[in-house]
Amino acid sequence: MKKQLICLLLILGTSLSSFKKDGPKRIIFFGDSITQAGVNKTGYITKMTEMIAAQGLSNQYELIGAGIGGNKVYDLYLRHEDDVVAKNPNLVIIYIGINDVWHKTTSRTGTDADKFERFYTALIKKIQKANAQVVICTPTVIGEKFDNTNENDGDLNAYSQIIKRIAKDNSVQLIDLRKAFMDYEAKNNIENKASGILTTDRVHLNEAGNQFLADTMWDVIKKL
Repeated sequence: MKKQLICLLLILGTSLSSFKKDGPKRIIFFGDSITQAGVNKTGYITKMTEMIAAQGLSNQYELIGAGIGGNKVYDLYLRHEDDVVAKNPNLVIIYIGINDVWHKTTSRTGTDADKFERFYTALIKKIQKANAQVVICTPTVIGEKFDNTNENDGDLNAYSQIIKRIAKDNSVQLIDLRKAFMDYEAKNNIENKASGILTTDRVHLNEAGNQFLADTMWDVIKKL
């Protein structure tokens, strides 16, 4: 009787898990304050949800924001079980790196490049082990000047190269947000301003920035 009960519970658990995976595609956006704000009225996750609805695809996707202000890659690693794995996602979009670079100059609590790569790789493997597809993003901007004169441009470019290597080494899809944003700035930031084009304060996105981020991410996500 005990063995039969255990078998029944195992079958039921498998059935429930399969049901979740067979429903709307559950996508978790995992990141920092930009993603935390992504669920606000004009945030990029909200805008993507509206785009999906306009295309009549609301029953096919469930978007979940899992961003916390100030987070770096090791913060994501520490909370991935509760905030990602426990929610049984089909797809996880990792968008991290701004604070790992920015905090080097603001508070000297950034993340060294070697640690960044190790934590990022370990995070991907943990999520993949939970049978979720992973997509990773290069960081966007800390300052909107398009001529590489922003203070943190050197590190942002270097960490973007690390993320590209991580994507290649782990066979995961990459969204090159860094390139997309800098290309946009080159075309639209005629006065080479430090903010006000896609951001409010050189980092956090204004409504145009959120829309651009939503468009850029969706162009990749819709093909997965």
